[in-house]
Amino acid sequence: MSRRSGTLDRAEARRIALAAQGFDRARPAAGADRRSVRTVFGRLGVVQIDSVNVLVRSHELPLFSRLGAHPRDSLVAASWRGEAFEYWGHEASFLPVDAHPLLRHRMAAAADGAAWKGLVALARRRPGFVADVLAEVGRRGPVGAGEIGMGGGRTGPWWGWSEAKRALEYLFWTGAVTARRSPTFERRYELTERVVPAAVLAAPTPDPDDARRALLRRAAGALGVGTVGDLADYFRIPRPVARPLVADLVEDGALTEVRVEGWREPAYLDPTARLPRAVDATALVSPFDSLVWERARTERLFGFRYRLELYTPAERRVHGYYVLPFLCGDSLVARVDLRADRRAGVLAVLGAYAEPDVDTAAVAVRLAAELAQLAAWLGLDAVHVARRGDLARRLTAAVAGR
Repeated sequence: MSRRSGTLDRAEARRIALAAQGFDRARPAAGADRRSVRTVFGRLGVVQIDSVNVLVRSHELPLFSRLGAHPRDSLVAASWRGEAFEYWGHEASFLPVDAHPLLRHRMAAAADGAAWKGLVALARRRPGFVADVLAEVGRRGPVGAGEIGMGGGRTGPWWGWSEAKRALEYLFWTGAVTARRSPTFERRYELTERVVPAAVLAAPTPDPDDARRALLRRAAGALGVGTVGDLADYFRIPRPVARPLVADLVEDGALTEVRVEGWREPAYLDPTARLPRAVDATALVSPFDSLVWERARTERLFGFRYRLELYTPAERRVHGYYVLPFLCGDSLVARVDLRADRRAGVLAVLGAYAEPDVDTAAVAVRLAAELAQLAAWLGLDAVHVARRGDLARRLTAAVAGR
């Protein structure tokens, strides 16, 4: 990077971003322990939750991408230990507990009707009902939505599941309850005071703009470099709200404005960001991973156009149902449509596609090794590659050659 001109070429920006996300470090040779999980989770600052389980729960993959094999319940276990909590960070997310004060303005806004107005309408229309649902959580939590009102002697539509679920979601948005996940990953509602440590709950609540500035600073630390839109998206702060706050951070020296080759907008660099001379990562990346969840940024950094086709009709899909980018070196070089066939004990590669101008033989060898590690971590016995995609033939040979 030219410090004098304040410019980055695209390769430098890419290496900064990968280092900020933890991809410049070798995976632990003996597998990840609790300390390494805590380090990665703290570096990312938020891990998105999604219900799709065709391969693995989406929140488990970001840790595997950076650490390799680790206990699959690591983040759930962290929430039970009071190290993490669930809230709307970047969509539904696990967050470190020290982020709780920074999100209280969002909880207050929900209570005041600024978010999820349908739920607020319920709370205003039936405040006694919502209070009774909260009391039921206090008596029986952690509790699933379908259990509310069961076995307690109350019957009839007043305790209908739909209304109870909506009341619980209102209480979740407003921070009165959070969640503890069951072994099957069912959301079970619990009083926040039983999940978030007392010392964190007693911490002062920042002014909303101070909290947003802190979240933007965390976003910059996790991204390394990004536009206002990139930084704002990380914790879902509206861009018009974020723009003047980013300017404040630049004025205070907490961010540095730079130019990135090929980017139309100014970029903002975390002053503590590292620029490694090289990054040689190997990782399959979840569609919901913070490295790629902002698709426009993914295209700017990697020249990789990525769209999740889950909700696209099958006949219109280009690459498949659940497609993961493959990071090799410092580039996204391929994409694979994956499914865990648990009954057959097979990691199924339904399609494998190389990006233009990559060494497909070398990519296939490294991808085969990564697929083998993923299968072993998931307790699957074999990797099976279907014929679909221009990388499939070489990948089949590489898997067979292991």
